[in-house]
Amino acid sequence: MEEMETKLCSSKNEEAFEREAPYCMGEIDFTASGKKRGKFIKVLSTIHPEVIFEVMLNKWKLPAPNLVVSLVGEEENFQMKPWLRDTLKKGLIKAAQSTDAWIFTSALRVGITRHLVQAVRDHALASTSSRARVVAVGITSLRRTQHREILDNTKNESLVHYQSDENIQGPLYSLDHNHSHFILVDHVTLDEPDRTTKLRLNLEKHISEQRTGYGGTGSIEIPVLCLLVNGGPGTLQRICSGLENSAPWLILEGSGGTSDILAAFMNDPQLITPETVEKQFKEKFPAESFLWKDILHWTATIQTIISHQHLLTLHNFEQDSSEELDTVILKALVKACKSHSQEAQEYLDELKLAVAWNRVDIAKSEIFNGNVEWKSCDLEEVMMDALVNDKPEFVKLFIDNGANMAEFLTYSRLQRLYCSISQKCLLYELLLKKHEESKLTLAGQQLKKQQEVCPLFTLSEVSRVLKDFLHDACKGFYQDLRQGGKKKTDKKNTKRLPGPLDMNQKSENPWRDLFVWAVLQNRHKMANYFWAMGQEGVASALAACKILKEMSRLETETEVAHIMKEAKYEQLAV
Repeated sequence: MEEMETKLCSSKNEEAFEREAPYCMGEIDFTASGKKRGKFIKVLSTIHPEVIFEVMLNKWKLPAPNLVVSLVGEEENFQMKPWLRDTLKKGLIKAAQSTDAWIFTSALRVGITRHLVQAVRDHALASTSSRARVVAVGITSLRRTQHREILDNTKNESLVHYQSDENIQGPLYSLDHNHSHFILVDHVTLDEPDRTTKLRLNLEKHISEQRTGYGGTGSIEIPVLCLLVNGGPGTLQRICSGLENSAPWLILEGSGGTSDILAAFMNDPQLITPETVEKQFKEKFPAESFLWKDILHWTATIQTIISHQHLLTLHNFEQDSSEELDTVILKALVKACKSHSQEAQEYLDELKLAVAWNRVDIAKSEIFNGNVEWKSCDLEEVMMDALVNDKPEFVKLFIDNGANMAEFLTYSRLQRLYCSISQKCLLYELLLKKHEESKLTLAGQQLKKQQEVCPLFTLSEVSRVLKDFLHDACKGFYQDLRQGGKKKTDKKNTKRLPGPLDMNQKSENPWRDLFVWAVLQNRHKMANYFWAMGQEGVASALAACKILKEMSRLETETEVAHIMKEAKYEQLAV
C-alpha cells in the first residue's frame, strides 16, 4: 500500500512538473538567409533553469563551457563606433573561441545583439574548422518576437520555417538567424509581466553553480560574466539584479548610454547626487524626458551598483587597446574573486581558469604578484593540470612560487600522469601492449579482477617499456628494493627481489621521473625544463637520445618521427 502511494505521489509530482514547466524543441530554418538551421527550445517562464541547462548539455550536445558571457546593453538600433565594432568582432569572438565560452544575447535582430551576431557570422564564414564555431544562445520572450504565431503552433521535434524581416522598427523584432541556439520564453497568463529577464538571470545563476568540464575533472564552477555595452536607463535595474547573484560585470566605457553614466561615477561615488544623475541622463538620453521621482529612483539604483566595486570592471578599449578582451575578462573574474582576500584558496578558481585559457601572463600579473603567500599544497591540483595539459610555463611558474616537486610527486601521482596520456601517442600503444601482456600472467588475472578500481596503466608496465629501450640501464625503475620483496638465497649471497611500490611514497628522483615521462610523450619543451632542474644531466640526456632513437623507428606518423629525430638531447649530454 505504501509503495502504491509512493508511486501515485511520484506520478502526481511528475504531472505537476510537466504542467509547470513544459517545453518543446525543434529547429528553425531561416528562409532565404542562406544559414544553417538553428536549434530552439520553447519554455514557459516558470520553468526551472536546471531543465534548460540539461537540454543544452544532453539534447543539444553542447560541451559544458569554461565561461559564459552574457551580453547586456542597448536593445534599440544605434550607431556603433568603429572601435566598439572591432572589440566585438575580434575581441569577444576570439575570447569566446579561446575559452570555449557560450555567449548569451537577447536573440533579436536589433541593437547590440544584431551587431554581435554579425561578428559571429563573419567569424563562421572565415573559419573552416568546426572547432572554431562560437556558441551564441539567444534568449527572448515570444511577446517581443515578430511572426510569433509560427512559433506558437510548433510541436515537439518540429522544423519551423521562419522569415526574418530586415527593417522592423519595433516593438516586435525578428529572431536573428546568426544565433546557433534559441531559448524562446512563453508566459503562463496573458497579463503576466515579462519574466524573460528573470528566467535568464536564474539560468545564469544556475550555470554559475555548475562545474566545468575543464581537463575532464570538473574542478571549478563555470564563471558567468556580464558584458555591458551602451544600454538604456532600464539596464540599470538589470545590472542590480545581476549583482544580487554576485555576477561580475565588465563595463565598456565609451560605448555610450548606461555604460558611460556608470563610468562617470565609478571613480568618485561621492558625485552621485540627483542633480548630477539628471545631468548625465539628459546628456546620454536627450530624446527622453524623466520625472524627478525617476531621477531619485535611478540615483538610488546607481548608488547600489557602485557599492559593488569588486564586481565591476571598467575598461575603455578606445583609449587602451593594448590588452585583448579575453585578458580583460579574466582580470575582471580575478578581481571579483579576490575581493580583498589574501588567502591563496580564494585565488585557486581563477588560477585554474588561467591554466585552462593558457594565460601565464595574467597568472603572473594578477595572481602571483606578491600579495599572497602560496604553499606547495595549495598548488598541487593546478600543477597536475599543467602537467597533464603540457603547459611547461605554468609548471615553472608554480615551482618559482612555492611548489615543491619533491613533495608533490608521489608514485601514485606519477602513475596518474601516465594514465592521462593521449590515446593518439605511441607511448599509449606501447603501454597498452604491456597491459595486455599482464592479463596473461597469473598476477595479471588478479589485476583484471581489480580493473575497475585500478588505473589503466601501472608503473610496472612503464618500467617494462623503458627496459625495451634502455635494457639494463633502467634496472630497478619503479620497483621497491628496500622492503616487501622476497629473498633469493644461493650459496654465495642473499638478494632481495623487487617488490611492489608503496604508491604513497615520494619519488626518489622526481626531476628524472618527470623528464622520462615528458620524453616518452615527445614533449620536448617540458622535458628540457625537467632536465635543467635535475642532477643527472649527462645520464638523462643520453637516455633520452636512446629512447627517442628507438621510438622514432616505431612511430608511424612521419612528422612525429621527424620531431623525435630533431630533438637534440645529445647536445645536452656534452
